[in-house]
Order: sequence, then structure tokens, then C-alpha cells
Amino acid sequence: MAAVDSFYLLYREIARSCSCYVEALALVGAWYTARKSIPVICDFYSLVRLHFIPRLGSRPDLIKQYGRWAVISGATDGIGKAYAEELASHGLNIILISQEEEKLQAVAKHIADTYRVETLVLVADFSRGREIYAPIREALRDRDIGILVNDVGAFYPYPQYFSQVPEDTIWDIVNVNIAAASLMVHIVLPGMVERKKGAIVTVSSGSCCKPTPQLAAFSASKAYLDHFSRALQYEYASKGIFVQSLIPFYVTSSVTAPGSFLRRCPWLAPSPRVYAQHAVSTLGISKRTTGYWSHSIQFLFAQYMPEWLWVWGANLLNRSLRKEALSSQA
Repeated sequence: MAAVDSFYLLYREIARSCSCYVEALALVGAWYTARKSIPVICDFYSLVRLHFIPRLGSRPDLIKQYGRWAVISGATDGIGKAYAEELASHGLNIILISQEEEKLQAVAKHIADTYRVETLVLVADFSRGREIYAPIREALRDRDIGILVNDVGAFYPYPQYFSQVPEDTIWDIVNVNIAAASLMVHIVLPGMVERKKGAIVTVSSGSCCKPTPQLAAFSASKAYLDHFSRALQYEYASKGIFVQSLIPFYVTSSVTAPGSFLRRCPWLAPSPRVYAQHAVSTLGISKRTTGYWSHSIQFLFAQYMPEWLWVWGANLLNRSLRKEALSSQA
């Protein structure tokens, strides 16, 4: 018993002498928990405020807010086409730019007939470089361009290692993804500054969040668009111009295989129409957004995860997508 009592007394003495250290460690733990929890709570609030609350109210008057005409590059398919239709549903006249005249005319007719707005088509192959921009500049002269949507883009046929990417594809990525957005902004921005209103939306990609293997050149070009848009927002916000970097993750398209897991998970990869409806509702609210609620959750995971985990996941996903693409070609 004496030994037990001695041990108990020793334990009490040690506990009393260490109590200050325990309290200090508890304070450190509470501070660390708060430091990690508060940003997550703020991000969750931002997600609700951005993607759900605006859709509960009345639709904004985009013509009054920005101007009568919207210019959309890459407007014959996917997000560009859906975004054009969504803006037309708000009453804006639409200028469509793409390289396929037949598809452009079909989309323009559909928009004009469905939404009773004016449409104009401009045929331009952005991969041809500098020579195409003079006719575009002339066609847009003296028009009240309120919104520019830079959606035209070049992509790998499927994820692959950089040495396997054709040289023509690399040049297309430079000329289409980087040069086209920069020069289209350069064309419309002076008029917006003069009128002291306007919006520029540049479609980047979720692959710009971190280095993305098997999409090296593509993800790097989209990172340029993200930084370019954010810098423009700092330059021109005081002049009444709203610049948004739109960072979508996967969106289904006409080339997405019917049996693909993207088709089986519409909440993860929405259709272009659903995506555009959500993305347009963020216009004027968020200068950098994914445009869709589940994409925002994916973006948060991408922000907080270590780079090695992103790379591992990207390799896993892109190998799967490459296998699907090659098997469908066989």
C-alpha cells in the first residue's frame, strides 16, 4: 500500500507541475482547430451565397448592367453555345464566333428563333494567328458590346504525355487558348472603358489549380487565362468593368462516351446547359468561380489537398479517360 500511495503522490505532483503545459497545448490545439475550421466555414458560406441564394431572387437586368450585345467565341458547342443561349434568354443580342460557318448559322438561327434576339455570326479560325483579328475588330466597331465570353479553346484529343502530343496541337493551344482570349479582350476593352461598364468572362479549367500531368500544355495555358483574368480585374474594376475567371471542372459534351462515368454522374459533370444556367447567375458576383456548386466543392478539395495527391488523382483519372478514348477509336 505504501508503494501505491507513493506512486499516487508522485503522479499528483507531476500532474500539478505539468498543468500549465497541458493548458498551453490545449490553447495551441484550439487555435489550430479554429484556424483550419474558419476558412472551411467561410468557403461553405461562399458556396451557398454564390450558387444558391442568387437563384432564389429575380433575374438581373444584364442589358442595363453591361450592354446590349454579347460576344461569345467558341460558340457552336459545349459551354460556349449554352452560355450564348443563356445570355439570349436574358434578352441580349448575340455575336457568335467560330470556325465552322454551317454550325454557326444553325446556332444563330436557333437562338434568334427561340429567344427573339438579334444574332450575328463571324467565321474565324483562331489557330491561324494574327491575321484573323482585323476583320473581327472591324465587325465589332461601334457596337455596344456589354459582355465578352472567351470560350474558344484547343484541347488534346485525349490525355497523353507531352512528347506524344502532335506539334500542331501545341501550336493550337498557344494560338487558341492564350492568344485568342488576350486579343479579343484587347479589341472590346476600350469600348467598355469608354462606356464605363462591361463584363469579360474567360473560361479557364479546373486543371489550372495545380500542375496536371498528361494535360501539361493545356493546363498551363488555362493557368495563364486564370492569372490574366484576375490581373485584369485588379486593373479595370475601378473603371466599371467586371472580369471573371470561370474555372469549370468536367462538363459532359457531345463527344463524351455514352458509357463514360461522366455520363453516369450528372451532379459531378453537368450538361453544358445546366452549367451555363448556374455560371451566368454568378456574373457580377464572383470574380473567380467554378460556376457550378459541385465544381466548387471539387475546387475546395483541390485547394486543400497536397500537390502529390492531386497528381496521383490526375494520373489515375487521365489514364482512365485515355483508355476510354482509345477503346472507342478501336
